[in-house]
Amino acid sequence: MLKSVLSKSLIVVWIVGSILMFNFCSDTKPEKQDADSIDINEDYYEFQAFDMTDHGVKAYIFLPDETANIGASTKPDVRYIQDDIYWEINVGPNFSMHIEDYASISNLVKVEKKELAAKKFFKVRYLVDDKDLIVYERILLVKGTDKASPLVGVEHKTYHVYGQKTIDGVTYALESREEGFEKKIIELMAKSIRSFKPKIAS
Repeated sequence: MLKSVLSKSLIVVWIVGSILMFNFCSDTKPEKQDADSIDINEDYYEFQAFDMTDHGVKAYIFLPDETANIGASTKPDVRYIQDDIYWEINVGPNFSMHIEDYASISNLVKVEKKELAAKKFFKVRYLVDDKDLIVYERILLVKGTDKASPLVGVEHKTYHVYGQKTIDGVTYALESREEGFEKKIIELMAKSIRSFKPKIAS
């Protein structure tokens, strides 16, 4: 009788111990990162500082260097698209960002979000939604989906970034190209946009 009671007690202790150990192990596992998350921390070890002064903007921006593994060249190429208010910065064949001078207009991101909401054949999902920076996934709606174009048959997903920065009282829009890029390029571009800051006179 005593052996039977002891045996049952040991079984109960073993079961409770196993449950507690399982819960402890579950709680200490690192959280799995969301596959759709965007990493735009302030670490710029794969970037090079680029001075925009020679291009009419007293600012600097950090751009990917050859260590970013995107086929980036060592020297960024800046082209004027429209006089001195619209530039294109290319860093190798896979990184192309536009910068546009909007003078004193300061609600660029808000206006951009309204325009995105009005697009009929796209579904937009924000991965970063800040006052001065948005990163979003854009999906071309397929046949059979509400609001889809009858000509579309295959889902097409792209990633985009749009930000605004004010330098010496002038607001600049910084954005990816219309057709977008893969997510890794957009992460790097978003970090570049965040780094765009006035050049401090020495």
